Amino acid sequence: MNYSFEYIDIILLAMIAGFIFLRLRGILGKRTGFEGKAPSQFEKVLNNVQSEKKIIKKENFDDKAQQEFLKGAKIAYETIITDFSDNDNKIVESKNLLSKKIHNQFEEALNERNKRGHFAEITFIGVNSAEIKEHKKIDKILNVTVEFVAEVITCIKDKDKKIISGHPEKIKKIYDTWVFSRDTSLNNPNWQLVDTLT
Repeated sequence: MNYSFEYIDIILLAMIAGFIFLRLRGILGKRTGFEGKAPSQFEKVLNNVQSEKKIIKKENFDDKAQQEFLKGAKIAYETIITDFSDNDNKIVESKNLLSKKIHNQFEEALNERNKRGHFAEITFIGVNSAEIKEHKKIDKILNVTVEFVAEVITCIKDKDKKIISGHPEKIKKIYDTWVFSRDTSLNNPNWQLVDTLT
């Protein structure tokens, strides 16, 4: 008799366990195959959220964001200076770094230089310092003013390679104040040069 009661207990426990399993399955659902990897639609949403967080961070423009910005600004500065001084008298490498206004100004200066038959030669030594003097946000546009101090070797030559100005071996220190701008409502993280101050 004791054995029969034990079998009945086991059967009852199995029935209770089965009932609980079915209830949990009904409440929690079952595996669908998406666990461990989100569908592409959700990945896009996640990427958009992450991009928005990055944009908000840039809008706050805290110390870390400023340091990251300055790293890029130094590279942009060298690229633009070197591109403007290339012998082909054309803006190629830095075109996407310039606003339409600045691009037109540079093109005009290059055309004038080309008409005179002059070419600029430059060796970029390096940026001594780059300091943010001001940053302000107007609506969705963030403008950052940077003071650069750099060293270059530069000279202007005519079509016969005669030196018009500068020196081919003398290091010259240059001082520039540039304004970079970015639309914080866009996912594009790139900045553009929008003004050069004297």
